[in-house]
Amino acid sequence: MIDIMSMMNKVKEAQAKIKETQAELVHLRAEGEVGAGMVKVIVNGDRKVLDIEIDPSLFNDKDKDMMKDLIVGATNKALENIDVKIKEKMSAATAGMMPNIPGMDFGNMV
Repeated sequence: MIDIMSMMNKVKEAQAKIKETQAELVHLRAEGEVGAGMVKVIVNGDRKVLDIEIDPSLFNDKDKDMMKDLIVGATNKALENIDVKIKEKMSAATAGMMPNIPGMDFGNMV
């Protein structure tokens, strides 16, 4: 038989831990790089772009469209990378706090 009070306390603990972990996500950093390092984008755990590095060789009119594509690609790659880090951090924060309930993935609660 499941102890409902114990389970409710664990849910409250998990909620508090998730909130605390979400506040820490801003400190996570991830980089996306494309074009053999010609464009790099750095994002944080709030999914905000922090920095863009562009190889100076791309600064000419004829490569403008390619540069746009590289920036978009690097940004998307950085966002994919930060999503992985966020999921890992959230999973670690809630590990062992809740019973394994099919369909309940607390690691995705961002």
